[in-house]
Amino acid sequence: MTRATIFASCFAYPRFFRINRNNNSGVDAKSGCVYCTECGDFIYDSMVEEMRLAAVMKAEENRTRFQDPRENYKAWKPDNKDTAALSTVEPIPCQGRRGLLNLGQTCFLNAVLQCLIHNPLLRNYFLSDKHNYKQCKTENCTCCEMDKLFAEVYSEDTGPYGPITLLATTWKASAELAGYAQQDAHEFFISALNQIHQTSRGCTNVSCNCIIHSTFAGQLQSDVKCERCGNITSTIDPMLDISLELKGRNGENASENTLGACLRRFTQPEKLGSKEYSCAKCGKAHEASKRLSIRKLPPVLSFQFKRFEQKTNDKASTRKIDTPVRFPASINMAPYTSLFVRDTEKESASSVLSVTHSSLGVCLNSVAYMCFYVKRHLDYRPHIIPAYILAQKNEAAREREMEKEKEREKEKEKEKEKEKEALRMKEIDDDLLAMV
Repeated sequence: MTRATIFASCFAYPRFFRINRNNNSGVDAKSGCVYCTECGDFIYDSMVEEMRLAAVMKAEENRTRFQDPRENYKAWKPDNKDTAALSTVEPIPCQGRRGLLNLGQTCFLNAVLQCLIHNPLLRNYFLSDKHNYKQCKTENCTCCEMDKLFAEVYSEDTGPYGPITLLATTWKASAELAGYAQQDAHEFFISALNQIHQTSRGCTNVSCNCIIHSTFAGQLQSDVKCERCGNITSTIDPMLDISLELKGRNGENASENTLGACLRRFTQPEKLGSKEYSCAKCGKAHEASKRLSIRKLPPVLSFQFKRFEQKTNDKASTRKIDTPVRFPASINMAPYTSLFVRDTEKESASSVLSVTHSSLGVCLNSVAYMCFYVKRHLDYRPHIIPAYILAQKNEAAREREMEKEKEREKEKEKEKEKEKEALRMKEIDDDLLAMV
């Protein structure tokens, strides 16, 4: 790409901006991806990507109202002084490509930890010293163990690392995961999220904005529609991940096994019998339809495929479903959101798959149990203060109050000393007068 002149087409249709007439290339107006008509595929161009990111950042800053004055974002470009200083520094690889030792059938733990290690939001949180295990005084703190894990994985050491203390902390916090038996990766994933949440600074039980809820928390909406009067009752529930069925509603084998097909089955209406629903408007029991949709997309959306089925109450009868599921490197979640489902407004969220060090083809062809999608662009949240900052402010306020209390105690001690000294002097004066 050598020319910067952009020939724009209609915003609504088609979606492609024409960049260069001679090169027959264009840019997707929603995702910013460059498309080459000669190759018939999307390509990466650093100049166009830099222009797109700058335009998106500027638009976000102009549209968002901040509570406090804020300096506009400026990309850092090293000057001559910075370049000279960097030329004498030995570069250290910081890719996070470090294996984890198997501590006795802990493959489930290592797989989930690698996903958390390469999660960009968690990585930035722990590597920017938002939680320091050397300063934390909480016993059996999972956040401390994650801080140690990130420090080890992103260190100069490339040898395999054994998360022994993290495993011991998990056993103490979750008795059901203790022992050397094989465990479910998804069960450990949910347990780890809860433990990190509970040991995060400033976490709350309601409307928490700790690192876990800021990363994985979204909302599901359940709409129940009465087939007689058309009344719709909506319920909103929080979520940390989405579990997807590999089979149909009646247990039959699905004709299409892709992530998109699983999401369509997840959001398709389900018939409810008259005994299962009573309409609040009609006041009587009628047949209804229930439909799930995603009301709020989290920055990192986690999917779990239900690969275990149990036909009886006996756990020994559990059978694993080895059906391969095709999933893309990026996915548009708009068709599965509440706004799209109810045809009131369209919302688009483009995501990029978060994978470990491997080729994309190998990952996409694997028999997945869990997969994670990360938003390509995170929206500003100017009116929400992170939990760790609130905790820091509260701790600072408590320390100031303690200092004031100490000062007041010192003043009281001084007053008492003065009173004692005055009483002692009075006794001396009385004794002298008595002698005279």
